[in-house]
Order: sequence, then structure tokens, then C-alpha cells
Amino acid sequence: MQTPTNPAVQLAAELRLPTNGLDYTILGIYFAVVLGIGFAARRSVKTSLDFFLSGRSLPAWITGLAFISANLAATEILGMAANSAQYGAYTVHWYWIGAIPAMVFLGLVMMPFYYGSKVRSVPEMLLLRFDKWAHLLSSILFAFAAILIAGVNLYALAIVVEALLGWPQWVAIVVAGAFVLAYITLGGLSSAIYNEVLQFFVILAALIPIVVLGLKKVGGWGGLTDKLTATHGANFTTAWGGTGIGSSNPLGANWLTIVLGLGFVLSFGYWTTNFAEVQRALSAKNLSAGQRTPLIAAYPKIFIVFLVMIPGLVAAALVPNFGTAKSGYQYNDAIPYLMQELLPNGVLGIAVTGLLAAFMAGMAANVSSFNTVFTNDIWGRYIVKGREDAYYVRFGRLITVIGVCASVGTAFLASSFSNIMSYLQTLFSFFNVPMFVVFIVGMFWKRASVKSGFWGLLAGTVAAMVNYFVIYKQGIIDIPSDQGANFVSAIVGFVAGAVVMFAVSLFTKPKPAEELQGLVYGTRSPGMDEPPAEGDDAWYRSPALLGWGAVVIAAACYIPFSI
Repeated sequence: MQTPTNPAVQLAAELRLPTNGLDYTILGIYFAVVLGIGFAARRSVKTSLDFFLSGRSLPAWITGLAFISANLAATEILGMAANSAQYGAYTVHWYWIGAIPAMVFLGLVMMPFYYGSKVRSVPEMLLLRFDKWAHLLSSILFAFAAILIAGVNLYALAIVVEALLGWPQWVAIVVAGAFVLAYITLGGLSSAIYNEVLQFFVILAALIPIVVLGLKKVGGWGGLTDKLTATHGANFTTAWGGTGIGSSNPLGANWLTIVLGLGFVLSFGYWTTNFAEVQRALSAKNLSAGQRTPLIAAYPKIFIVFLVMIPGLVAAALVPNFGTAKSGYQYNDAIPYLMQELLPNGVLGIAVTGLLAAFMAGMAANVSSFNTVFTNDIWGRYIVKGREDAYYVRFGRLITVIGVCASVGTAFLASSFSNIMSYLQTLFSFFNVPMFVVFIVGMFWKRASVKSGFWGLLAGTVAAMVNYFVIYKQGIIDIPSDQGANFVSAIVGFVAGAVVMFAVSLFTKPKPAEELQGLVYGTRSPGMDEPPAEGDDAWYRSPALLGWGAVVIAAACYIPFSI
């Protein structure tokens, strides 16, 4: 759903929070701690590996919490609350089918290839499996997408800060951008990761009071579902109701597009190839810790859906026609509205701090992955080669400054979407899905040729864009919603990329078998055979047990929403 207006300007007066000195003190303490972590982490940065991958030295519980915190950003909190206000309980699909299986697949199947090959980034894996053209194209596409997504976090921050605190947009953007820039340039990835661990707990402290007080306001879960069923229909509070092919539902998608478009293509494309996430696992101290990183993150991911979905449902229950022009609110305003209505001072300061922490975590994740890919995969590989290690650390800090400045520019591209999650899913269908199809075909098919990587990536990206901007936006095929169109675009991009890779491989030579060791499933690299660290063979540290446990719990969570 698009709107030509700017919601931040529109809502600045309507959602102003009654903040006082206590709230600003809490906010100030948080910013001081963030900078302190940056200065502390600076002492550990001696090489480019320290700056870009924390020297591959961090324990699994640190990288696991950073992994989930990097995802638990503005797009997650405002976006998924907006999703719930607009589409209802269908939001659970983004977690239980749209995240957990892919996170488990990353940990059990793909991390041995990433970590065992000792690559510094996801695009570098394509250089090893295919050629420099696939590598260069994927690096450029990822760097571009990272800046766009970082811009979304800055824009979302501007919405909240201007609307709730009255700060002008440019002040909010400059302050947040400056703090992110400061702690990443100081301490590199280590600073970002340790701040993300802190931010994870601050975000929980912000969301839990909103959920508890929101449910109390509407009479508990029973009162919430009764109100929404009366105003939005029975399907609004179910996961699968009305998703039969040919049926109508708020999401505008059927079970096939949910399972294939979201559950497989978009989900696996995001979680397995998005370097902003994978970078956290690559910074772990050994292969076992790297595998456990996404698996540890999967457990809080199962339950975080309630913290972001319930506020959206509560807003939809409290305000008639929430998200439409009649109500005066947009879907993105679900959490800001509840903060204004429900939270007392002190708690309000924690909530504002939690939102700022979320925005900074999401921006930091994308900026830190951007500086790694641009420095190592573009600048150091193709433009300035063979310089001393210290040069690339200095350049990494410089490109971080440029990346933050570019993010400020892209922030305003998000302003045309009243649901920023729709915008993010659109970006994922353009950039993550084509990269995923190249990875998955190259990883499981030895015959995939060197040239097929570049052409498959290009075809998948173009096909997804054509489907969205031409077939959907021009009304050639009627798709009920932006999210439904994103699911279809993801499927189209995946199929186009796979077909082109298959066709190109038939007419070009494959890579010699001896060069595919550790790059194709069924082969091993020396890094995969490293012995486990002392204690890593304990049953509770088994990646297989962690992974399958998360899948079983996520599947069980569907039961109450499916009856």
C-alpha cells in the first residue's frame, strides 16, 4: 500500500509523547554505554580480520544474540507491528515458516561451507564457486541493498523520534547516524556485535511492557480476538484461514505463495545469503560456534513474534479503521500509538531507548556488512590490490563514513511506503532471492558452470523487478497486495535464475572437480575437518539437536493459530 504523504510529518503533533527528564536521562545513559563499548573494542582491532570479522574469536552465545539483534531492527519492530495491524495473525508466517527453517538450514548445511572455506563475506563464496563476474555482480548488488536497508532504519527512526519526541527529522538522522558511525569506526565488527547484545535486552525491555499493558487494555487475548473477529472477520486472527487457492484473506496470498514465496524463496534467500546476518556467524571462534550461531538465535526468534505482532493487533482493535485515512494513523504507527497511550514516564524512556537501539542495531548490521564487502570484495579485489593490511583497515573506516552518509540519502526512499515491511520484502525479492538461487544450484549441482553464476544472478534480479514494477504495478496481473506481489516476485526471480543457470550450464564448461572441494555438497574442505574445541562435543552443544529442536517448537506454535 503506497501513500504520497510523509507519515513522520503528518504524525509529529498527534503522537507527541509526554517525556520528561527521567526519560532523557535513561536515553543519555544508553548512548554513553554504546560509545564506551566502541572505545573498549578499539583496543582489540589490530588487523583487518579484527576489524571486519572480530578476529574470528567470539563465543557462540555472543554471536547468536548479535545474530538475532541484527535482525530485530526497525524493520522488524515497526514493520511487523504494521504487518499485524494490516494483515492480522498471518504475521506468524514470517517467523515460524519464514525464518526458523532457513536459520536451521544455514546452521546445519551452509555454515560448514562458509566457515570451512575461510571466506570473509558471502559474495566471496561465489568467487570460489563461479568466477569474478558472479562475484563482482553479487558484491555490487549486496552493497547497494545494504545501503538501502540501512536507510530504511534511519527513516523509521525519523518517524518515531519526530513523532514522539518532537526532534526534527534531520536531527534524529544525524544523531543516530553519528553514534553508529562512531562505534563502528572505533571498534569495527566487535563493537557492533557487543552493542547488538546490549541492544537485544534493551529492545525486550521496551516491547514487553507495551505487550502486557496492551493486552490488559483490550481484556486479554480473548478480548483481543473477540474485538478483531467482530471488526475484521474470523480470518484476521488465524494463520491459515482463507488461504485456500482462490479464497480471499487480508494478506492477499494463498497457502502456495506463502509456503513457496515466503517460506522457501524469500526466507532462505534472506537468512542464508544476507551477509549482514551471516557475518555474525563468521566471527565465531570455530566452526561449531559458527554453526550454533543461527541455531541459538532461532529460539528467541520463535517467541519474538508475539512481542511485535500483539501491539499491531491491539492498535487495530482499539482504533477503528486503523491504518486508513479515516483513522488518521498509518500502519507503521501501531507501536508509537501504544507508547503514547499506555506507558508512564520512566517506562516510556526505556521504550524510546529500545526503539532507538533497534534502529541502530539494524543500521549497524548493514553498515558493518557493507564496509566489509566494499573493502574486501570490490576495492581490495579489483581496484587497489596488494596493499598492506593497515591500509584496508583505514579504508574500511573511510568507507563506513561514506556508507552512513549514503544511508541518509536512501532513507527518504522508504517514505513512499506506509508499511515499511512491504518495502523491505520488495528489496529482498530483488537482491537476496537471486543470490540464493545461485548459491543453492551451485552448492548442490556440480555441473553448474562457471558462467552460469553471473547470468543466473542477473536473470533472477531482472525477472523479480519486471514482475513487480511491470506486471504488478501496471496491473497486467491482479495481485491483491504488495506483500502478495513480493511473494510472487520472489518465486519468479528464483525460477528465472534457476532456468537460466541450467540453460547456460548446458552450453558452457563446468569447473574441474578438484576445484570444487568444500564448495559443493558432498565434498569437504580442510576447514570442515577441524577438531571441535574442548567441550564442544557436549550433547547440548550439538548443532543437529539445537536445529531440530527449534523446528519442532516452531511447528508446535502453529497449532493454536490453525484450529
